[in-house]
Parts: sequence; C-alpha cells; structure tokens
Amino acid sequence: QVQLVESGGGLVQPGGSLRLSCVASGSIFSIAAMNWYRQAPGKERELVARISSGGSTNYADSAKGRFTISRDNALNTAYLQMNSLKPEDTAVYYCNLRRLAMDYWGKGTLVTVSS
Repeated sequence: QVQLVESGGGLVQPGGSLRLSCVASGSIFSIAAMNWYRQAPGKERELVARISSGGSTNYADSAKGRFTISRDNALNTAYLQMNSLKPEDTAVYYCNLRRLAMDYWGKGTLVTVSS
C-alpha cells in the first residue's frame, strides 16, 4: 500500500556530508512516524533517527550532533542530513514508515565513507 523510495546515497570522504531523501506514496505519511535505519556488513540493523508525526526527533548516540532528520509533509518526504561522516557510518540506509501495526520499508541506499 505504501511505497518508499530512498535516494542520495553514495561515496563520501570522512568528514564529508550527505543528504538522504525518502519519498513516500499514499495518504498516511503525515500521521506516521518516519525512521532511518542502517545496516553495516556483518552488523544488525539499527535505528539511526526517527521523527514523529508531530515533529519530535530521536537519534542514536552515534548520530546525535551529526545527523538531522526532518520531514516535509507537503512533499511526503523524509530527509536525513548527515554531517561529519565517519567510516563507521558506512552502511545501507533504509527509510521506514511506521503507523500503528503497519511497517513499510524502502529498498535502501548505500552510503560509503572512505578515503
């Protein structure tokens, strides 16, 4: 029912910045929480950042102070601005929409931080 499409991943040098976007289809975007997860090779999926329907945000300790999650309800889009990137940020980043019992995922976008 809901489809999510991520974009913005790529290769970046340590200390660089990247902005991920996630466009959602459907009419429930504005009442859903939006989350960014990531999964590094050999690691478990982890929650990086979330933003509620009301705009409150939460971050993983590893992301706090460097990453910013935001949303534009008019565009059905969530963003993850990533600054001061580190090699350990290298992962596939997944956009997630969560509303009640429903849980939707994008296909992911690869972020590689390397010199």
